[in-house]
Amino acid sequence: MSQPASALSSAATRGGETAVGVLAAISFCHMLNDMMQSLLPAMYPMLKSSYALSFSQIGLLTFTFQFTASLLQPLIGAYADRRARPYSLATGMGFTLCGLLLLAYAGSYALLLCGAALIGTGSSVFHPESSRVARMASGGRHGMAQSVFQVGGNFGSASGPLLAAFIVLPHGQTSVAWFSLVALLGMFVLVNVGHWYKTHGISRQRAASARPAAPRRHVVIAISVLLALIFSKYFYLASITSYYTFYLIDHFHVSVRNAQLLLFVFLGSAALGGFIGGPLGDKLGAKYIIWASILGVLPFTLILPHVNLLWTALLTVPIGLILSSAFPAIVVYAQDLLPGRTGTVAGLFFGLAFGMGSVGAAVLGALADHVGITLVYQICAFLPLIGLLAALLPDVHKYQSAAAG
Repeated sequence: MSQPASALSSAATRGGETAVGVLAAISFCHMLNDMMQSLLPAMYPMLKSSYALSFSQIGLLTFTFQFTASLLQPLIGAYADRRARPYSLATGMGFTLCGLLLLAYAGSYALLLCGAALIGTGSSVFHPESSRVARMASGGRHGMAQSVFQVGGNFGSASGPLLAAFIVLPHGQTSVAWFSLVALLGMFVLVNVGHWYKTHGISRQRAASARPAAPRRHVVIAISVLLALIFSKYFYLASITSYYTFYLIDHFHVSVRNAQLLLFVFLGSAALGGFIGGPLGDKLGAKYIIWASILGVLPFTLILPHVNLLWTALLTVPIGLILSSAFPAIVVYAQDLLPGRTGTVAGLFFGLAFGMGSVGAAVLGALADHVGITLVYQICAFLPLIGLLAALLPDVHKYQSAAAG
């Protein structure tokens, strides 16, 4: 190993014990953040009934939340690359807190949209900076760190339907305000993370940014392919997170609570998939994990719209597991392509994930109003075919080895 590479490795691993604590803290806060955010789609059946909403209006709620996040995240990530803001994480959690309170006491559809926008703003601040902190705390194991960070968010998202089923549905819309205590806990933890970020994290980030970037041609090809894969992944995920409960209720006549529990099965599988993808990417190469996770889910998505309730529940397990293993690998792969632009990359891909989810929710909601929710799932089943484009991704590990030598 060359001297610069050795110095980089030493800089990345210094203070490992402290970094482990920070990584655990940021994953925990990601769980709290996404748990609170997942309450919005988990409330959709109740809101649809209470406010007499159409599928298009449900889609617009998701669009407002996710488009707000997608619009701001890349801008915030790029700004933070130039000027670090260690305490912005706690600020982002504060926006989410305000959005929850507005959702709890909204008296009209317009106020529901405002609450969704505030929650989206919280996401736009939290995700790029927290992904940056995870990389700072990685000790060089970037895939593992992104997976640990991501699994917190996935478990938080998975808990939304359970919280809605056992707390919000029995106690009503105003019970959402109880989760403001969760936001306050998150803000307290993130202030302490901000202390570490300020005193240790910034120096780690500067050391990691010293690596040479990949050739421009490789970057353009890779980013273009990754954007297409994000479109495929999150358009399909939008069909599950926003409309799966309606599909189960309409197609199989299950209760709202049972539909929420079956959604939890899918989201729990997605959480596990996100945890597995990063470490496998560290060992095998992110490119191959991306390729397998996007395209490998295709047989299961094709079968899903044509089976009974039991097989529907069972098939969502491999779909969530395989599909969600891609995202940590995608983020790490892109950050390796563009060292020194950690926030920009995280903001771009988290923002695009939210953006594709928002567009997908709006488009699929309008489509469901016209052709029915079953046909929507039959159409979305073919989206993973876009995963074939992963074959065009350059091998970043080979390039990095050549640069180090």
